[in-house]
Amino acid sequence: MPVSPPTNQQPHQAQLTRVLRLPAIVLFGLTYMSPVAVFTTYGIVDEQTRGHLPAAYVLALAVMMLTAHSYGRMVRAFPEAGSAYKYAQRAFGGHVGFLTGWALMLDYLFLPMISFLLAGIYLHAQFPAIPQQVWSIGLLLVVLVFNILGVKFLSRVTAVIMGATAVLLFLFILLAGTKTHASPGQMFDSFVPGAGQWTLLTGGAAILALGFLGFDAVSTLAEEAHNPRRTVPLGILLTTVIGGLLFVLVAWLGELVRPGGGADPDAAGTELMRSVGGAALGTAFTFIYVLNCFGSAMVSQASVARIIFSMGRDGVLPRRPFGKLHRRFRTPVGPLVVVSTVAVLSAVLSLDNAVVMVNFGALAAFSMVNLSVIKHYLYRRGRITLLSWLLDGLLPALGFLTTVWLWTSLTGVTFKVGLIWMAAGLVLLTVITRCFTRKPPELRMDESETDRKPDAEAGARTLGSTGAGLPAEDAPRVDRTGPLA
Repeated sequence: MPVSPPTNQQPHQAQLTRVLRLPAIVLFGLTYMSPVAVFTTYGIVDEQTRGHLPAAYVLALAVMMLTAHSYGRMVRAFPEAGSAYKYAQRAFGGHVGFLTGWALMLDYLFLPMISFLLAGIYLHAQFPAIPQQVWSIGLLLVVLVFNILGVKFLSRVTAVIMGATAVLLFLFILLAGTKTHASPGQMFDSFVPGAGQWTLLTGGAAILALGFLGFDAVSTLAEEAHNPRRTVPLGILLTTVIGGLLFVLVAWLGELVRPGGGADPDAAGTELMRSVGGAALGTAFTFIYVLNCFGSAMVSQASVARIIFSMGRDGVLPRRPFGKLHRRFRTPVGPLVVVSTVAVLSAVLSLDNAVVMVNFGALAAFSMVNLSVIKHYLYRRGRITLLSWLLDGLLPALGFLTTVWLWTSLTGVTFKVGLIWMAAGLVLLTVITRCFTRKPPELRMDESETDRKPDAEAGARTLGSTGAGLPAEDAPRVDRTGPLA
């Protein structure tokens, strides 16, 4: 029997619009991953693994598929914006959810900055008369405008970027196939490490695994995707598999063309492109690389803005301006401006300093998403089958353990920055909850609410008539006990 909404529940005015289908979602995730990023770490990791870069990518892909599976399971249960923040909130409560979202914001706030830095560095190298800072700030402003225009507009831009990237990679694969130096018996040697090389291989995979963050960005689109319980998990899977296989293929062909990577590990990717296609392909690579930096910054900014928007809408952060949408474009302008303001640091911060800021938050989020699957599906369900133990117990547990293993690859500086950031979040949480005497404010919505059209359906449905099949503990409710509500 339908259950009417509680009287204290207000109509949701801050609702994102469902405009994305599966192809656009996959392109969004691949743009975030940036397929040409394989050339960034190509020489460094190839040297570390002693010519077994393809094997390291295979291992990294297998590891990240475990966490991608957990993201897919959680988005089926909670198709909402907020990503790991929302999943941890639903599984472990508002306090853990807040700290998870806070940790993830560290990663997302600095990822656009790194993309602006890299793009500025490459463009300054091509046009020395224009300072790197001017390029970085200029691209930042363009990205901000694109994000304000909306995710549907972004989907068109990502299609252009991925189209140009696909042409470049196709040319590389075609030309590299004609310039291999390996005999038939040596074609797959780079996939088989020696007996004493497994430690080197796992170390390389730990570095490469963090390039698979595209599926986390896909999960932030749950409220803007059609049929999110199906399209977003499938988009997460396809993004991870397609991106991973492209990484493996390029790394394998690189080993066949230039065994050992080259003399200069930092420039090995560019040298590989030039050795395959000459100066013309090298110049095209620079252009496409900058285009991918632009796309990655655009997508990562969109993702973190939706996490901040979700926290603002919940009341965990001030609803003005974080929990409001632009009336015309239905985009979170307040969070976008904040992220862009932080990214202005790309004009004064070095690349080395920016890089140490990321990865801590991503691994914290990965850990909590894996644990959230176990908590939600195994501890909250009365009937547990053998398949449930596999999908919602064993695989997430392996995902959590491999994430813990990835923690060992972080530097001491990264840990220091991450712990300082988490301490600041804990102080803010203490203020919000008045020394933990109150729950963090929380606005819970099911798919029917986030899928509701603002013009004709406001107030027309009842919360219990959607047939969404959510368990009783996932029923919509509003908790406005925090001081920011």
